[in-house]
Amino acid sequence: MTTPPVPGRDPYRLRTVRPDGTPVYGYPVRPGRLPVRVNRIDADADHPHRPPDHRHAHDFLVLVYVERGGGEVALGGRRTPLRDGDLHAVPPGQPIGAATLADLEHCTAWSVAFTPDAVPALATVSPLTWAHHPLLALFDDAGAASAVVPEEERPRWSAWLTELAEELAEPDRLGARDAASALLTRVLIAAARLAPSAPAPPDPLVTRVLDEIEATFRDPVSAADVARALGYTPGYLTTAVRERTGRTLLEWITERRLTEVRRMLRDTDLPLAVVAPRTGLRDATYLVRRFKDRYGTTPDRWRRDERSWGRA
Repeated sequence: MTTPPVPGRDPYRLRTVRPDGTPVYGYPVRPGRLPVRVNRIDADADHPHRPPDHRHAHDFLVLVYVERGGGEVALGGRRTPLRDGDLHAVPPGQPIGAATLADLEHCTAWSVAFTPDAVPALATVSPLTWAHHPLLALFDDAGAASAVVPEEERPRWSAWLTELAEELAEPDRLGARDAASALLTRVLIAAARLAPSAPAPPDPLVTRVLDEIEATFRDPVSAADVARALGYTPGYLTTAVRERTGRTLLEWITERRLTEVRRMLRDTDLPLAVVAPRTGLRDATYLVRRFKDRYGTTPDRWRRDERSWGRA
C-alpha cells in the first residue's frame, strides 16, 4: 500500500500509480512561476515541502546535494548512503526509496526539483533532445547518477542553493525569475562538469522513437501510429518507453506538440485556430484543454504573461 499525498504538505500532483504500487508525481505548474522548487532537507526542520516519506517517482528531474551525510536512501533501485558532498541526479521515472526522518537523522541536504524548460538553453529546444543535452550530463536514463563535489567547492554549492531558494521565495520581486533561472543554469553547469567523461550511450529504441516523433508530431498521429511505423504494438512500445524514460509514448508526443505551441505563442501572433493544426492538435478547443492540463493556464494568458515578462 502506498501513502497518499498529505493535503497542505505534499506540493506535487499524483499523476498515476504503477502496477507495483509506486506513485508517480508530476510537477505542479503554476502560471507565471518558474518550474523549480528548492527544498532544504533537515531532520530538525518541519518543512512543508519535504519530499514524500515513501517509495515514489517523479516525471521531472531532481538534483540532491548532501551538505552533511547520514543515513541512506534507495536511488534507481540501489541502496545509496548519503555522504558529505554527494551529488545525486535522479531522472524522470526513477524510483526513490523511503526516506524517513530516522533515516536522515544526521543528514542535511538540498533537493532541486525542476522541469528542463526552467532553463533558457533547454526551453528553446525540442524536449526530445533534453535527455542528451550537455547541461543534463549528470542525469542518466539508465538510473540515478552520482558525483562528489570537491571539498573546496562545497561552500559555493551551499551559497548557490541558498540564493536560489531566496529568489524562488519572492517570485514577484524585480528580476527574480531571471536570477533564479541563471542560478539553476549555474548549478547544472557545475553538476555537468562533475559527470563522467564518457556518458552512457543513448538507448537505441528510445532514439528511434524520439526521431519518429520529431518527424511526425505536426501531423495528427497517435501513439499507435508511431508504434506501427517502428514495427511494434502500441502496448509494448508504450510500456518500453515509460520504463526507459519515465513518460509514456503519448506523453512524449504531447510534450513535443505543446513545446511547439509555446514557441508559436511566444514568437508569433497567430490565432489558436491556426496554431492547433500546425502542431498536430485537432482544433483550438482541444489545444486549450491540453494546454491547461499541462501548464495550469490558458494559451492566451500564457502568451500575455510571457510577453509581459519579456518586457520587464
